[in-house]
Amino acid sequence: MFSENHVLSHLTYSKRVAKRAQYEALEFTVDAGGVRVQNASHANPADHEYLVTIRDGIPDACECPADEHFEGACKHRVAVAIRVPVLRAAIDQQVAADGGRVDDGNSATTEERITDEDCECAGLDPLPCWECVRNGRKELPET
Repeated sequence: MFSENHVLSHLTYSKRVAKRAQYEALEFTVDAGGVRVQNASHANPADHEYLVTIRDGIPDACECPADEHFEGACKHRVAVAIRVPVLRAAIDQQVAADGGRVDDGNSATTEERITDEDCECAGLDPLPCWECVRNGRKELPET
């Protein structure tokens, strides 16, 4: 089960970082790369925007100087971790290299969902769909 406490238990951070992650005017944008965190507290927020990457449901890294130069998670990573809807949206948005969705472990695999009979490529001779090729149900014809 996904929970805020579980995510935070994977991060090491100071009380100061935790407080700043809560009270600073941070704005979040979810994209395929992770979560863009912009600090609207600054006079020029665009100069204080960093990408937090998510790995295995945990805010794993940030582009900010603090995450690189100091021990423990930066305020941007902690801010994403404590905002559960933002973190969940980022996890849902992650895209696999082939353009498919990352399997969250709660849904049937493509092979379980699609059989030869109900696949959309059943009538598309000679080329099968990518899912059938990728999962080994059909092969690409030789040219």
